[in-house]
Amino acid sequence: MPVKKTTKKKVTKKIRTKLPAKLVKYLDKAGISHEILEHRTVYTAMDTAATMKKKINEIAKALYVKADKDYYVVILPADYNLDFSKLSKCLSARADKPYKVIKIPGEKIMLKALKIKKGAVSAFGNMHKLPVAMDKGLTKVKKAVFSSGSFNHSVEMAVKDFIKLEEVIVGSFGKKKTVKKQKVVKPKRKVKAKKTVTKKK
Repeated sequence: MPVKKTTKKKVTKKIRTKLPAKLVKYLDKAGISHEILEHRTVYTAMDTAATMKKKINEIAKALYVKADKDYYVVILPADYNLDFSKLSKCLSARADKPYKVIKIPGEKIMLKALKIKKGAVSAFGNMHKLPVAMDKGLTKVKKAVFSSGSFNHSVEMAVKDFIKLEEVIVGSFGKKKTVKKQKVVKPKRKVKAKKTVTKKK
């Protein structure tokens, strides 16, 4: 009898990441009221909102940004996109020098600059001696959920406390995402083709 070959399906496991011990010490030393939220593996701010059943504007999206040779942590509400030209003006005014190039650097460059292992972006830039800039859109909520540097943990705290702790540069450099409504195209009525009958003479 022929032997049937069984093919094994590859199962990709989502690796759980630990809460960075450095962040725990940093927050404990600061003595600011906060809550560590443990959750399933998430990679985006949108996923975080869905997982924790929070409003999208209560989730702080953290980005690492390179302005010429300087690095910043930029915080936006999750439903905002970054406006690079506005950010350039904001950071240039604060640094008292004009920045020519503002970009999001590659992961390898950031890991080397921050001297950290591969992981999620952390909103707590001061911990890595990086200045933090926040879009003022996030100040509209009392509490927000901030990324911790782990895909399985987030930190919830008062926005005003985060601003104080991180000595945040508050500015206007975000654009609220707009969802384009798709036009409903009504199907055209089918016109029945008339049959022409030719009579034989």
